[in-house]
Amino acid sequence: MSTFDPSCLFCKIVQGDIPRYGVFEDEETIAFLDIHPLFPGHVLVAPKSHAVTLTDLPPSAVGPLFEKVQLLAKAVESAVEADGTFVAINNRIGQTVPHLHVHVVPRRRRDGLKGFFWPRHDYQDDEAREAVRDAIERELAKLL
Repeated sequence: MSTFDPSCLFCKIVQGDIPRYGVFEDEETIAFLDIHPLFPGHVLVAPKSHAVTLTDLPPSAVGPLFEKVQLLAKAVESAVEADGTFVAINNRIGQTVPHLHVHVVPRRRRDGLKGFFWPRHDYQDDEAREAVRDAIERELAKLL
């Protein structure tokens, strides 16, 4: 499964060409401190093989990646004595490095983060909600 993009910042980190503050590494996964953390302990967990988004990652690699995310979420929370963690992925929009990575951010009550920072858009009515639900169901049927 090993792929490498020589223009990718995270691939260069994986190769050891760029220094990192590593916290975990195994054959498939790398984890390191974010250089622009939301809070101290903010970790990025990434597959070593280049994949731009979650949907680009081979299905067989999703479970192993998230096993490491789960492990890192527990470790980060304990290490910085946080009340919990926020785990997130950006796929293209908001993704500053085009290499799949999962943010594990320690959280504390009243830490100033207000959940999601974008406005909510309700469905126009129940019919609109059902149309979207049906469309998602149809697309899933094509994929399964």
